[in-house]
Amino acid sequence: MESHASTAPSPGALPYYVAFSQLLGLTVVAVTGAWLGLYRGGIAWESALQFNVHPLCMVIGLIFLQGDALLVYRVFRNEAKRTVKVLHGLLHVFAFIIALVGLVAVFDYHRKKGYADLYSLHSWCGILVFALYFVQWLVGFTFFLFPGASFSLRSRYRPQHIFFGATIFLLSVGTALLGLKEALLFKLGTKYSTFEPEGVLANVLGLLLLSFGVVVLYILTRADLKRPPQAEEQALSMDFKTLTEGDSPCSQ
Repeated sequence: MESHASTAPSPGALPYYVAFSQLLGLTVVAVTGAWLGLYRGGIAWESALQFNVHPLCMVIGLIFLQGDALLVYRVFRNEAKRTVKVLHGLLHVFAFIIALVGLVAVFDYHRKKGYADLYSLHSWCGILVFALYFVQWLVGFTFFLFPGASFSLRSRYRPQHIFFGATIFLLSVGTALLGLKEALLFKLGTKYSTFEPEGVLANVLGLLLLSFGVVVLYILTRADLKRPPQAEEQALSMDFKTLTEGDSPCSQ
């Protein structure tokens, strides 16, 4: 069985940073729901409200859940690396499925209404982010969760995986902001400049999205908030042992 890394104390500020990120993330989801409910008629699949499934699913999947998936290595600092890997991968799976529902919703809505697809900057960025997200998960699964992956390849790819994970999250936030602005201009037009209540609420939502992204990236880039070196070293040695000895009874 995989042994647990020796416990190292968590930085005193970490729980507060994580709690703040979760408060922001849940507020983003709640305000998105409030915006869609108060000013866009709510959510339904078999009506004109089908479009509203798209922004809600994208915020839940590619913003909130993706951000949480990135944070699991900070939150579970001393747990077994394999367990944290599985949680990291599962959160990304849930995020991908929810985002896929949102993507299907908008394409199906456009088809029913006879609208054009993929002509705006938001839609181009969205498809790019979705494709990169899928490739990132697939490659990450192959390298880090698939038993036959080479230990040396894992080590060489890990920095790229971390970089692209943070980059895709940042692109997701930016794409959401583009989509929010596009939705406001389509509906409000010149009224947007008159401080319409919907515009004000959507602007607040945009700031919350940006704040959530900044807090998550801040936690990820703080060197003192990373998993303790002894936990990483033990995890790497266990990975190497698993790859070289296999899972025979004598190696458990």
